[in-house]
Amino acid sequence: MFDLSGRTALVTGASGGIGGAIARALHAQGAELMLTGTRADALQSLAAELGGNGTRVEVIVADLSVDAERERVASTTLGFGQPAEVLVNNAGLGLYGAFTQIPWEKEKHMLDVDIGAVVHLTKLLLPQMLERRSGYVLNVASIAAFLPGPGMAVYYASKAFVLSFSEALHHELAGRGIRVTALCPGPVETEFQARSGMKLPEAAKLFELPPGRVAEIGYAALMRGQRVAIAGLGNKLAVALMRLVPNTLLLRLVDRRARGL
Repeated sequence: MFDLSGRTALVTGASGGIGGAIARALHAQGAELMLTGTRADALQSLAAELGGNGTRVEVIVADLSVDAERERVASTTLGFGQPAEVLVNNAGLGLYGAFTQIPWEKEKHMLDVDIGAVVHLTKLLLPQMLERRSGYVLNVASIAAFLPGPGMAVYYASKAFVLSFSEALHHELAGRGIRVTALCPGPVETEFQARSGMKLPEAAKLFELPPGRVAEIGYAALMRGQRVAIAGLGNKLAVALMRLVPNTLLLRLVDRRARGL
């Protein structure tokens, strides 16, 4: 769809799932890739898969909850030898459980990744994009951004932040050559649910999409300059209904969904 040859793309959370799928989509358009995440073996496997056609693919293992680690990732990306054209803020964590029962250290770590890394990496890489008047920022949010989430209160709130932040940047940077898109998937066939402790009811599987399809939707929306991309017709309908249903009812429904009822 778009030729990204000679441009660098930084993809966070590229160890698997949506991040890995987006990396493949960018690679198919000729982008030089900088892949970051916490699982070295998975990153190296993806780099070996994508690096066979002569396109540069580099791996940097990093904990994006730490300021210094984000700065290291950004510095390495900017020194990659090509313009940093694309930033994909995909890395994210989830925690399931009552707010009063989750230790602050775990909540803080999640916020540092889900919000801190998104804002910080964007702030670090955006100046070079603005200087060239060319760049793309894809922030992976969730349809969770559109409603409160008892049982995953902080996670849902973090995705609402990412959505709001992305929409504001989209407007601020209009006409300056930078495209900012918030990608909002629903259930995706990844390890996320198991790792976060979240339980999905059987009905939710009707809305599940494979990571590759979510990546296609996000990539196409980013290249078009779309402000928000909700992945999948079922999820688009669900978000439309959310806007019509009172929060009193939504809170009950989300609570039941989070508990797998």
